[in-house]
Amino acid sequence: MAEIIDFKKTLDSYQARRDAFRIVDVPEMQYLMVDGHGDPNTTPAYTEAISALYPVAYKLKFISKRELDRDYVVPPLEGLWWAEDMAAFTTSRDKSQWDWTMMLMVPDWLDHETFLHAVEQAGAKNKPSRLADVRLETLTEGRCVQTLHLGSFDDEAPILERMHSEFIPANRLRPSGKHHEIYFSDVRKVAPDRMRTLLRQPVTDSETT
Repeated sequence: MAEIIDFKKTLDSYQARRDAFRIVDVPEMQYLMVDGHGDPNTTPAYTEAISALYPVAYKLKFISKRELDRDYVVPPLEGLWWAEDMAAFTTSRDKSQWDWTMMLMVPDWLDHETFLHAVEQAGAKNKPSRLADVRLETLTEGRCVQTLHLGSFDDEAPILERMHSEFIPANRLRPSGKHHEIYFSDVRKVAPDRMRTLLRQPVTDSETT
């Protein structure tokens, strides 16, 4: 029987300590992605995005196990978040202004042809409304600052403020990409104060023009 790979344990880029900032080089990885805008707590597009991602992710897992004898745990849900005014994430927390891309990582041994096959299978029965919006795309983040947040999503603002206003400039860095979150906890099963979320910010040298 094939070994079941858990990327949360094997990938260094998924490692972080609570309230401790870490600089890490994140390798290029491919993801299932769906874009959207607005408050994730209220906009139907967010729920529809998640409902489209997971069926494809599980079809890919089953294909990998059955046809390639390579089994793995479906990686945690991830999200890229941004807004025209990034204060919407720190001081104002205006979720209606948020843009987002929800993602699930796909192992590098699965290619685009396999992705298309998985999408076809996912749409065979009970086709998700946003299945056509799911894409397979490579994300290159490189050097990043990250930390582990324990608590509700609404309590992230202070640690993000410390990351951006203190740690990043103190290390002669500046933000260079979209805010990235990795959700290690299932919101349906874990109390808000016990949620474990990896917070990541791609960076570059502050002297770079």
